[in-house]
Amino acid sequence: MSTAGKAIKCKAAVLWGVKQPFSIEEVEVAPPKAGEVRIKILATGICRTDDHPVSGAMTTKFPVIVGHEAAGIVESIGEGVTTVKPGDKVIPLFLPQCGKCSSCINPNGNLCVKADVTGKGVLSDGTTRFTCKGKPVYHFMNTSTFSEYTVVEESSVAKIDAAAPPEKVCLIGCGFSTGYGAAVKTAQVTPGSTCAVFGLGGVGLSVIMGCKAAGASRIIGIDLNKDKFDKAKSVGATECINPKDYTKPINEVLSEMTNNSVGYTFEVVGRLETMIDALASCHMSYGTSVVVGAPPSSKMLTYDPMLLFTGRTWKGCVFGGWKSKDDIPKLVSDFISKKFDLDQLITHVLPFNKVKEGFELLYKGESIRSVLLM
Repeated sequence: MSTAGKAIKCKAAVLWGVKQPFSIEEVEVAPPKAGEVRIKILATGICRTDDHPVSGAMTTKFPVIVGHEAAGIVESIGEGVTTVKPGDKVIPLFLPQCGKCSSCINPNGNLCVKADVTGKGVLSDGTTRFTCKGKPVYHFMNTSTFSEYTVVEESSVAKIDAAAPPEKVCLIGCGFSTGYGAAVKTAQVTPGSTCAVFGLGGVGLSVIMGCKAAGASRIIGIDLNKDKFDKAKSVGATECINPKDYTKPINEVLSEMTNNSVGYTFEVVGRLETMIDALASCHMSYGTSVVVGAPPSSKMLTYDPMLLFTGRTWKGCVFGGWKSKDDIPKLVSDFISKKFDLDQLITHVLPFNKVKEGFELLYKGESIRSVLLM
């Protein structure tokens, strides 16, 4: 019997408050309204950003269903939807592309005005499509993929190749695309250059893959956890260092290691101090430093403006600079064509009801990407 136009009861991982455990609950998912799409989620990755509502680092309304890195199948569509149809394989987009705002229209912009950067937790009409125990449950980053079904707006979904394996291409919904794009699109790393990547988690490794694809000749991975070094080298890092092994500031260490030739640095940690270290570590007169890691909410940076005055370029990077609806299908096609390997980033594949175990692996530093299968 068709579920189109009807509410669907399904399982979801509900977060009831800050520092609360995930709770697998039965939720009711309303049918899509005009301009909306209901998706059956097939696989979703556990990204560090999904922990921000848990820790309180990101402004969020509770209760909430988090998750934003996924792949699924369109179950039904609302009135007026034209870019996808029931049965299409899709990736939900935490960064929408409405195609009408100034960022979408400009070829150099991608931060669509429909992006939920303030944690409003509702769709455009100001309401949610989730209820649990008679209470409304809020959306997360336009997607809420820790649920067997979710509802997104048409601007927040991209149709992909039907042959794409969901348990792999779900990473293109956030982690891989963010890191890879930071190198090839935002920084525009040049062949023969030297790069330094601060933070060797899943996104940092994707930055390394992007630097390698762009032709960088030297890629230095930086992390406090030496257990990450072998994996970083396997995806393209030429060497790895731990700042704790040195008494000098890391920017001086890198300058001496490279004869003052670091062209590009990437901060993929989300720490204010590391952002400044990364900026100071790129070449003073021509270097580019890219902030990739999501900064903590309501925090201010203090730094020496001379770092910029002398010629460095400091750039921000949301979702690798990609225009989501346009570029995600192309990246999926590139994966199918074996232009990059996502298997290197996936360390654990778990059933959805083991979401807590997946986060424990993340906290312990034992996983790069855990993928939950619905």
